[in-house]
Amino acid sequence: MGNKGVRNMFVFGSLLCFVALVVMTFDTFAQLDSRSTKITADVDKGKQVWHKYDCIGCHTIFGNGSYFAPDMTKITDKLPKSYLKKYLVNPRKVNASAAMPVLGITDDEAEKLFVFLEWISKVDTNGWPPKPIMSKGSSSAAVYEKYSCSSCHLINGIGGTSGPDITHVASRHPEAEWHRKHLDNPSSVVPDSAMPPYAQLTEDEKKQLIEFLVSLK
Repeated sequence: MGNKGVRNMFVFGSLLCFVALVVMTFDTFAQLDSRSTKITADVDKGKQVWHKYDCIGCHTIFGNGSYFAPDMTKITDKLPKSYLKKYLVNPRKVNASAAMPVLGITDDEAEKLFVFLEWISKVDTNGWPPKPIMSKGSSSAAVYEKYSCSSCHLINGIGGTSGPDITHVASRHPEAEWHRKHLDNPSSVVPDSAMPPYAQLTEDEKKQLIEFLVSLK
């Protein structure tokens, strides 16, 4: 192939790639409205709180921000409102070893911030971010994954940090009955716990999850 042929291939190849990029860009923008819910005044107020406390300085949303703390894109799908609000107002009260400082967020600001994060969670992100993958493949660990326990807790460095590290939780609480009470009513064994009760667990799931937890020594 001569120089003219190579030049033509380069020109037409570049033109084809450019046209494909334009088509994909228009297609993406055409889908944006259908991939997110309406932005309300309350969502906007929550976004203002997000900026006021420079949350993006530590967290990411939609892949943008800093990677010092957990991604917040789907956080309201993983954690209940009561837990998040308590954590936002006073992280150290929920988890004494929390890296997040007490920023001075008020109850009202926490409410507004939750609305903003809830709106973000409803945006179709094609499955991003992916869920943490547990190293243990047992059916007991599967229950742990099913209920997104790793969104709050760490096991061997895998998971979230808003709740206590439970890598060796069975060394502190080896009794199965303690874990059963904790799942049924967390505050009955951990005063003022922010963790919600897991009444949705079936008896079989509860048994499997407790077996998994008492194995963490």
